[in-house]
Amino acid sequence: DEIDKLGQDFRGDPASALLEVLDPAQNSSFTDHYLNLPFDMSNVFFMTTANVLDTIPRPLRDRMEIIHLPGYTRLEKIEIAKRYLLPRQIAENGLSSKEIAISPAVVKQIINEYTAEAGVRGLERKIGTVCRKVARKIVGQRKRRKISVSVKNLEDFLGGPIYSDDTRKPRPMVGVCAGLAWTSVGGKILFVEAAAMPGQGRLKLTGQLGSVMQESAMAALTHLRSRYAVTEDDARWFTTHDIHIHLPAGAIPKDGPSAGIALTTALMSLYRKIPVHNRVAMTGEISLTGEVLPIGGLLQKVLAAHRAGMTDVILPALNEPDLDELPEEVLDAIEFHPVDRVDEVFGIALTRPLP
Repeated sequence: DEIDKLGQDFRGDPASALLEVLDPAQNSSFTDHYLNLPFDMSNVFFMTTANVLDTIPRPLRDRMEIIHLPGYTRLEKIEIAKRYLLPRQIAENGLSSKEIAISPAVVKQIINEYTAEAGVRGLERKIGTVCRKVARKIVGQRKRRKISVSVKNLEDFLGGPIYSDDTRKPRPMVGVCAGLAWTSVGGKILFVEAAAMPGQGRLKLTGQLGSVMQESAMAALTHLRSRYAVTEDDARWFTTHDIHIHLPAGAIPKDGPSAGIALTTALMSLYRKIPVHNRVAMTGEISLTGEVLPIGGLLQKVLAAHRAGMTDVILPALNEPDLDELPEEVLDAIEFHPVDRVDEVFGIALTRPLP
């Protein structure tokens, strides 16, 4: 479990030992250095888990069959909670089904308003909190009676909502575009904000952007200037305005080759003063010639868009085959727009056609 967190110090190198175990050419005579006896492991099937692949030593990773698992949908989380998490937490907190009642509507509200994750670890933690507070109330009663946790009294157990059920912007806005990012704990919605002010054509980037994302922003601006600043007035706009691109949650570092079309769309919205649809999310990289390049982690990103209530997702056409692995629930709720050129993105994302 968690093989991506292997350490190496004076006590030994577990990655080297695992390399010998997992290599089929060597594991038939693996020698344990504690017992000093050889073991035949050629018929042993090993399974490992990891959150990120980058920290796994490359020789070890080359000997693995890697299976990518996307996050759970809301319906899957509700079923997991009903079948496994609720019974386990009720038992671990000394309760029984005669003392506590939690409806699926409560579980759905916990998922929507108190957790924001691809898995169910946080969900189980919140359910455990509810069960402990119910147990405390039951202990304080003179006569034991069943306590029902409902949507109306959930705040008594967990406090006010932590997350909004819908992370979309309340209305289409100029210069604000929803991108999709892939993190070690699943996909996330990443809003790109762009603003212009009188200046000398400088580009300012904030929000702890990594070098790859900074280069994507420069490529987006260069493409717009070379493709759309065809008249003298258009060219003058770029040379007389400073452009500021910001990604909120500035304390969190952000990097990766997947925000190119979101950056370009935010800049085009700002340049033409056309709002971006608040129900559209997008992922894909851009080249200087305006081609939309493929990206990784599409499944996790689409699930994040589904959790956020987005109705449309723009993706590179070369990533379209990846959609076959999505659950039916997600495919039915979202309309997908595979694109080859950034011009197609503008036609879908902007609230009206370009002038």
